[in-house]
Amino acid sequence: EIDRLMAIITRLRDEGKVVLYVSHRMEEVFRICDAVTVFKDGRYVRTFEDMSTLTHDQLVTCMVGRDIQDIYDYRPREQGEVALKVDGLLGPGLREPISFQVRKGEILGLFGLVGGLREPISFQVRKGEILGLFGLVGAGRTELFRLLSGLERASAGSLELCGHALQLRSPRDAIAAGVLLCPEDRKKEGIIPLGSVAENINISARGAHSTFGWLLREGWEKGNADRQIQAMRVKTPNAAQKILYLSGGNQQKAILGRWLSMPMKVLLLDEPTRGIDIGAKSEIYQIIHNLAASGIAVIVVSSDLMEVMGISDRILVLCEGALRGEQLREHATESNLLQLALPRGLAN
Repeated sequence: EIDRLMAIITRLRDEGKVVLYVSHRMEEVFRICDAVTVFKDGRYVRTFEDMSTLTHDQLVTCMVGRDIQDIYDYRPREQGEVALKVDGLLGPGLREPISFQVRKGEILGLFGLVGGLREPISFQVRKGEILGLFGLVGAGRTELFRLLSGLERASAGSLELCGHALQLRSPRDAIAAGVLLCPEDRKKEGIIPLGSVAENINISARGAHSTFGWLLREGWEKGNADRQIQAMRVKTPNAAQKILYLSGGNQQKAILGRWLSMPMKVLLLDEPTRGIDIGAKSEIYQIIHNLAASGIAVIVVSSDLMEVMGISDRILVLCEGALRGEQLREHATESNLLQLALPRGLAN
């Protein structure tokens, strides 16, 4: 469809028509445009007349207002005990048990978890740590998140949250424990499209902030929505605006605002910046680092290798449903990560 659109635009241009093409997709801009004008926050910034000399980095810097190396906003943080511990997790999509930890003292631990994964997986994540999960399509990243968020049940393995056993039978259990997910497909799984921004922010906190268990405190709902809109810098006319009419970046920030209304220990982000313009990406990276600095363990799944390397303290690589390797930020390279991500028959 994109190729057909590009062909139509090219034909119209060749016929002498003037085409104004609005897009935040860099590859489309460089493919089709003869000149580019940048607007930021409703204001004119600059026009580039010669596309042959314009680089991707120059355009991004102009759009965001800072050098591209600073977009990921990485800030070293002190990490605490283990937050989440995963031991031998196994389930749909994983081929081997997966184990890991996420730091901050450690918050989350996963031991030999199985279920959608082809192998048991084990790892840990500490409080204040940003753990990146990288892999190609079909690697098992989303399947792992479905286990950690209670959407799927593990067939083997165990979870520990802040040193205590964690049983997840449903997403409700994960939310109650403070393990919160921003899903990959936000339009289908993350938002209520016809609901207002306020409703989407408050939906998960209603039970905790209601009177007699059913009547929502209207004052709290309005105040919380306004606070999160301001804190997340959600661009919307007001809290009553239908979230469907917001950009992808602002929808994502509203989802993050929803979880800030809840007690949070571990935040699971599945492709957090997919389909989002570069300016909104920069803002979301800042939010992620601020959450980690507050002691929350953050696990980020992304197919964008530069993004994973740019924001993570540590990176785990999945391949064909199994954990294939781990790289610390300071040692991670594109080549090393891609070698780990490729099926063994294809890797050099």
